[in-house]
Amino acid sequence: MKVHAKFYAQLRDAAGCSRVDIDLDEGATISDLLDKMYVKFPGLRVHDKSILVGAGLEFVDRNYQLQPGEEISVMPPVQGG
Repeated sequence: MKVHAKFYAQLRDAAGCSRVDIDLDEGATISDLLDKMYVKFPGLRVHDKSILVGAGLEFVDRNYQLQPGEEISVMPPVQGG
C-alpha cells in the first residue's frame, strides 16, 4: 500500500523535500513508516525521539495502523509563543 508523508519545518529541511510517497505492506504502522523513511532520509533519524506524527487531524502514536492512501504529517515538537 502507498501512504503520503508531508514534512514540516526542520524535518522538511532534513529530508530535502516537503512530501514523499512510501510503499508499505498492508497492516504497517507508523513505526514501520518511520523506519523506511530513516533509510531513505538518514538525516531524519537524529530527530526520532522528538518527531510528532499526525493522521488526519489527530496526533497518533507509533503503533497506529496505517490505511492505504492515508496522508501522514511528520512534524517537530509543537512550540507555542
